[in-house]
Amino acid sequence: MADPAATLGHWLRRLLPQPCPGCGAQLGAERGLCPACRAGLRPRVDSHSPLRGRAQPHLITLGEYRGVHRRAVRALKFGGARDLAGVLGEALAAGVPQDWNVRAVVPVPLHASRQRQRGFNQAALLGSVVAVQLGVPCVDALIRTRATGQQAKQHAAQRDHMDGAFALRPGVLPPGAVLIVDDVLTTGATLNACQEVVLGSGVPEVYAAVVAR
Repeated sequence: MADPAATLGHWLRRLLPQPCPGCGAQLGAERGLCPACRAGLRPRVDSHSPLRGRAQPHLITLGEYRGVHRRAVRALKFGGARDLAGVLGEALAAGVPQDWNVRAVVPVPLHASRQRQRGFNQAALLGSVVAVQLGVPCVDALIRTRATGQQAKQHAAQRDHMDGAFALRPGVLPPGAVLIVDDVLTTGATLNACQEVVLGSGVPEVYAAVVAR
């Protein structure tokens, strides 16, 4: 039997014109992005990023932080377009290699004050979708212990020092590799701080997934 709420949402989307956050075309009954923009979400595995000192496959991304990717991230993050989390999260999960053997997804946390202000954590929305697609738990294993500036708005030389910005909840991660999820990778300072904390707990391998970089 069809879900009444889903059916109602389908017809409301058809009746109420809504532009695609990626290109401005009408979404119609589509959720999140129009078919043309969805077709451009091609996950890739990167071997070079600030997260590794040597070439090694470790990062899933959907592309550069421009065009549709940039507009989609901003619509999710600042425009409250939560349907985008499903579209973007599914695309990210499709790019995770099976041989990574990911056993848990960990979203990058917001500081409590920032989350109260925004009302949600976009990384947690993305991480939940990725975890469902991979068939593993999404674990709120990290705590942001102090507020830091928005990395994307700062020059690299002026970014906040991230040491001590995160802590790990003890005993919540299952054994095995972990995939850390965030919306954007800029300098890598935030994700580096997160992976150092997770690796310090004895996790054997940490990978990352971001919508754009």
